[in-house]
Amino acid sequence: MTVLEGWWAYVFIAIAGWLATDIWRWLGVLAGNRLREDSEALNWVRAVATALVAAVIAKLILYPTGVLEQSPLWLRLGAVAAGAVAFFIARQKPAIGIATAIGVLAVGLYALGF
Repeated sequence: MTVLEGWWAYVFIAIAGWLATDIWRWLGVLAGNRLREDSEALNWVRAVATALVAAVIAKLILYPTGVLEQSPLWLRLGAVAAGAVAFFIARQKPAIGIATAIGVLAVGLYALGF
């Protein structure tokens, strides 16, 4: 058995994953060009996207895995709260909020000995 024989599954997964997501991206671009900025359809898409991001964040906070699973809930909630405060103080710059939350979490984990 050569080295390349085991790679076909990974190539297939990469191509199938790319095709499955890229089609929807292109359809989104085509449909998005025809929508008005203030349309109800676009407002619905924004609401669904925001809800999905909020759900993922809530899952990471309430039901974490890996190192986060060992961290206390108060630290995870505190990191999110600090990140939200930094986000608003920095005139709603996501990078500032994310960096602050990660920094608070990292310092907290270090202080707790993780």
